[in-house]
Amino acid sequence: MKRLLHVMLFAAVLLPATFALAADKVLMVMTSHGQMGDADKRTGFWLAELTHPYYVINDAGYGVDLASIEGGPAPIDPRSMDTSDVVNRRFLKDTDLMAKVFTSLKLSEVNADDYAAVIFVGGHGTMWDFPGDSSVNEVSARIYEKGGVVGAVCHGPAALTDVTLSDGSYLIDGKRFAAFTNEEEKQVKLESVVPFLLQDRLIQRGGIQVSAPAWQSNAVSDRRVVTGQNPQSAHRVGELVVEALRGMKSE
Repeated sequence: MKRLLHVMLFAAVLLPATFALAADKVLMVMTSHGQMGDADKRTGFWLAELTHPYYVINDAGYGVDLASIEGGPAPIDPRSMDTSDVVNRRFLKDTDLMAKVFTSLKLSEVNADDYAAVIFVGGHGTMWDFPGDSSVNEVSARIYEKGGVVGAVCHGPAALTDVTLSDGSYLIDGKRFAAFTNEEEKQVKLESVVPFLLQDRLIQRGGIQVSAPAWQSNAVSDRRVVTGQNPQSAHRVGELVVEALRGMKSE
């Protein structure tokens, strides 16, 4: 009996710490789609849209796990391998983060309760496998409705086009957002390649667009939904997610 009491006391002391650690973790989700529609071009996730938020959040003391729709190696868009970007160069020397990219968790096997935030990494591949994916919707809604943060950058907000909450409303409905604009899509000449224009779809879902001129940094935080317009916004998205997480702790 005495031994049982000791075990129960030990568990009572440890459990809050365990939950606190879980609440200090962030999940970043990448696309598994590597082909640009019907075109004979490769795509995937945009490297800086992973590396910039990742290091901001990791350096702030939060654990970060990486997942993708299918799990395993997530495709990097070859156009995004910009080694003039100092943060990308940090990634190329970071064997731990590279291993996470090549052995990403399968999103449908992730327990959303382990995370205080989820961030959807951008890249054109997301336009094909994020919208309507049941695991994207379930993880996003679960984290948001338990008081967590949902973030996305550039094309990553494609994840938010179909996320519905338990009351049947769209997560993005009534919230200000930033995402890759129609003008930016036209400038990269992919407006007729992607399955839909992201800006238009999010507005159709009730989102309130906040945009900046093409290729300028623009990130928005509105009631624990953090979004960024383009690769230039990725760093700021990371900062706003950290601010939102710290705000949750102070409440």
